[in-house]
Amino acid sequence: MSDTKNYQLYIDGQWHSATSQKSEQIFSPSDESVVGSVQVADERDAQLALQAAEKAQKSWKKVPAIERARLLRSFAAEIRNQKDMLARLLVREQGKLLKVARMEVEVTATFIEYACDWARQIEGDILPSDNSGEQILIQKIPRGVVVAITAWNFPLALAGRKIGPALVAGNTVVLKPTQETPLASLELGNIASKVGLPKGVLNILTGKGSVLGNALVANPLTKMVTMTGSTPAGQQIFRTAAEHLIHVQLELGGKAPFIVFEDADLDAAVEGALHSRFDNCGQVCTCNERMYLHHSIYDAFMEKFMAKVKAMKIGDPMQEDTDLGPKVSAKELQHMENLVAQALEEGATLAYGGKKPQGPQFDKGHWFEPTIFTDVKQEMTIVHEESFGPILPVIKFSSFEEVMGYANDCEYGLAAMVYTNDMNKIMRCNDELEFGEIYINRGHGEQHQGFHNGYKLSGTGGEDGKYGFEQYLEKKTFYLKYKTS
Repeated sequence: MSDTKNYQLYIDGQWHSATSQKSEQIFSPSDESVVGSVQVADERDAQLALQAAEKAQKSWKKVPAIERARLLRSFAAEIRNQKDMLARLLVREQGKLLKVARMEVEVTATFIEYACDWARQIEGDILPSDNSGEQILIQKIPRGVVVAITAWNFPLALAGRKIGPALVAGNTVVLKPTQETPLASLELGNIASKVGLPKGVLNILTGKGSVLGNALVANPLTKMVTMTGSTPAGQQIFRTAAEHLIHVQLELGGKAPFIVFEDADLDAAVEGALHSRFDNCGQVCTCNERMYLHHSIYDAFMEKFMAKVKAMKIGDPMQEDTDLGPKVSAKELQHMENLVAQALEEGATLAYGGKKPQGPQFDKGHWFEPTIFTDVKQEMTIVHEESFGPILPVIKFSSFEEVMGYANDCEYGLAAMVYTNDMNKIMRCNDELEFGEIYINRGHGEQHQGFHNGYKLSGTGGEDGKYGFEQYLEKKTFYLKYKTS
């Protein structure tokens, strides 16, 4: 019996074949076997889904927010009930470690549950008017139909991150999962039907970004686009959405600096550097992409760090003792190889790794060793181009001013990590680092109540917490004249 998963499009509470009648296969990054298949939607399917979402939103927005939250808590609970199936599906389609996949399913549920906590906190304002016998009322209302576009690195969690606040706020959603890893996200359609989410409130389409994504973003029925992905894709979405002045929220690329000062706890910094570089095979937008070490602790730090890097186990992501799984695709693997070749050409020293691991178990799949470069100069390509993989350039610095200049010398501004026990340095970093998210004395990993916000080419709008929830609400102002004489 085949254990492949084959999906149609989820529109208006039912599964439909794509109008094109086309489908495409999804392959395992571990061994390149077929995991399943999905339908390829086009402009006609986009229109059907948007129409269903628009129709459903007219009723959904009238449902009390606390009742919307009740339904979504059931939705989150069923996601948790199906944790094992969803986690194993994530491993098969994305290549992440099983223990990380289990965490992703749990985080998906908690993203939605956190959004539900806002149901009684959709608050407006009553303001005094300059006119006698009048008050000004500002109400927060849902935007309408939200198009949610997700990335391949944490497809299910990113879907939950967007679906939760969008639906609690009274919007409806058309979700477009990434082409590389759409399967677990499509299972949300089955879960929505099982828990009784009203038809049309959540719709899920799969297809090419250049066709389906463009059709969803360009359509005037769409009132908001929330997208996690690459900076070039985000820029194209921004341009397309401008035609109808659609509200856009983007979480894009990153090139996070990891800075270790001379007074840092080295053991803690080593652990933070390790997991912040190699979590999910380095495929995290807030990962440690370039490491800056004060010259006085460089040797001691690198001795500890390199020992841990060399001890990492690469292999089957289903095994509990595996530390590093495969890259998601052949394209991403080629990107790793190109970055290594360019770094060597520009004069960096390959201290470890730099190639596909040896052994018959790695003949198929998209495997790459943990890779460390030393003798790196700030102007090198590897310091500026996002790797999104297990490659780390290491640079020495001598002064606070020097490392601040290095860190901010970047077109991205999503996250930064700093290790120091000097409060003066901590506060100066807060003042000077040009990043939306700064982690002090710990590795990356945002929390639901925070604000995941990027500067520069890392995005616009932000997600999570109070400020992220408000992205899904529009404001309506009433000038209420209650006394006419």
